[in-house]
Amino acid sequence: MKKALRNIFKYWIAGLCLGLLISCTPPEKVKPDKTKQVKTAVSTENKRFYIKDLLVPGSHFHGIHGLTFDKENRLYAGSVIGMATYLIDTEIGSVETFIGPPNGMADDLEFGPDGTLFWTSYLLGKVHTMDADGKIKVLAEGLPGINSLAFKQDGRLFATQVFLGDALYEIDVNGKNPPRKIMEKMGGLNGFDFGPDGMLYGPLWFKGVIAKVNVDTGTLETVASGFKVPAAANFDSAGNLWVVDTALGEVVKVNVNSGEKEVVARVKTSIDNLALDSNDNLYISNMADNGIYQIDTQTGKVRTVVEGKLSVASGLDVFSADGEDTLYLADLFAYRSINGNTGEVTDLARMQADKLEYPFSARVNEKTVLLSSWFTGTVHVLDRVTGQTVEMIHGLQAPHDALALPNGGYLVAELGTGSLVKLSGEHGKDRTVVIDKLVGPYGLTWAGNDAVYLSEVFAGMISRIDLKTGQKTVIASGLKFPEGIDTAPDGKIIVAEVGLKQLISIDPASGAVTKIAGGLKIGFPGTPGLLPSGIPTGVGVSSDGAIYVTSDIENAIYKFTPVN
Repeated sequence: MKKALRNIFKYWIAGLCLGLLISCTPPEKVKPDKTKQVKTAVSTENKRFYIKDLLVPGSHFHGIHGLTFDKENRLYAGSVIGMATYLIDTEIGSVETFIGPPNGMADDLEFGPDGTLFWTSYLLGKVHTMDADGKIKVLAEGLPGINSLAFKQDGRLFATQVFLGDALYEIDVNGKNPPRKIMEKMGGLNGFDFGPDGMLYGPLWFKGVIAKVNVDTGTLETVASGFKVPAAANFDSAGNLWVVDTALGEVVKVNVNSGEKEVVARVKTSIDNLALDSNDNLYISNMADNGIYQIDTQTGKVRTVVEGKLSVASGLDVFSADGEDTLYLADLFAYRSINGNTGEVTDLARMQADKLEYPFSARVNEKTVLLSSWFTGTVHVLDRVTGQTVEMIHGLQAPHDALALPNGGYLVAELGTGSLVKLSGEHGKDRTVVIDKLVGPYGLTWAGNDAVYLSEVFAGMISRIDLKTGQKTVIASGLKFPEGIDTAPDGKIIVAEVGLKQLISIDPASGAVTKIAGGLKIGFPGTPGLLPSGIPTGVGVSSDGAIYVTSDIENAIYKFTPVN
């Protein structure tokens, strides 16, 4: 996976943000009454109206990672995809945006001895700081994957690259000197802290151990082993080292002298970080649930501070059977199913605990679910019924959507090459280009047995592609960022036109475009320098014509039910 993560830099393109900021207030529940009906016809031949429901409510974060406390015991949390730093009231669970996108992107945060905040912007490759007047300064840059940081007792600042690199640096807190590389190829030194002895203690993500580092000599030794995927470590005032194992969902107390471990609490997997306040109250973050929890270090009891239903809601698809819709959602840090009637969310897989590689798109048929990740260049094929992995196809160049072909193999919209590609053979090793020179191939849906409809997000068009000949027929053009796409039972093409924040229907025969609903909370800005539409807006249509749409701004799912 580490190699795949590095490959994303090959596919980065000039960022064109859509100009929206994260909404930090969770949406109110929308009731299915007449006031919420969308009074817009879908077709001129047969007018149709929809009732709009909030099926799954949103959350405050878009993935939550690093945690730290200031001297007043106020908790701060960082989000990479959300590109923001938040201030959380640990008593009542209220959340406010402290630093917004994009500079607020934080994988880890730390307050310096003088109370100045420092943080790592993982995808931007920068270390930031903010002075007392709120002025943000870049201390270091050109460090892709800059991840964790901590201050030594003498006031020196240290940071590591993880996943997109593997190195430990000393960072000049004044930003005058370039970072000093201390050592590299450690095994993913993540979420670390300095001990009372002045040594740096932290987990080696890829080796399953806790190590200590002498930052002056550049030497490393193991102090505790037997973890699956240790993610972060922090000391309390008594000198106990607290460690979270993200793959096992364990909160562990470690004696750094003997290496002995005690599992104090077991929680859901996908823990990302932890922090202790001045009274040794322990808090952890969970990226799959957008959750922050307090752990009683004596009893192991867990108290929820804040939590969401979803992590980073993006691509989805619908499977209809026996009068019931089941949604399959690519949730970045999780893969989930949702009951289309009740909105009940079920975990099918979570990051680190299961084979999952940051899914952004989901497509389902009777047998399989395909999860695509432009971030890791992966198409993950799962058995729809058992949830077991069928195969992982790597080495793709920013795949944005994929379909299972009826006679075997897969069809992939490969944004990195501007191509529609057929995959066949063992693990998709045989690859045939159906058509190239596409301008942002994004969403795929069937247009009969031997053709598909394709959205080209940067060209602003929907086209029909003949899979036998590769012939392209433009159905509609002049659209603004068409992303998620699906085919309705009546043959219409349903599209999320993100640039105009609306849901539209397209008649494939005439190309006529009709607005279904406007004012949607879609179009979360992409990270500068990456894709301008980093979180896809997912669209899925059921067998009875109900339309499901993800809100990447709210982290929510909406349902549009036809009423005639």
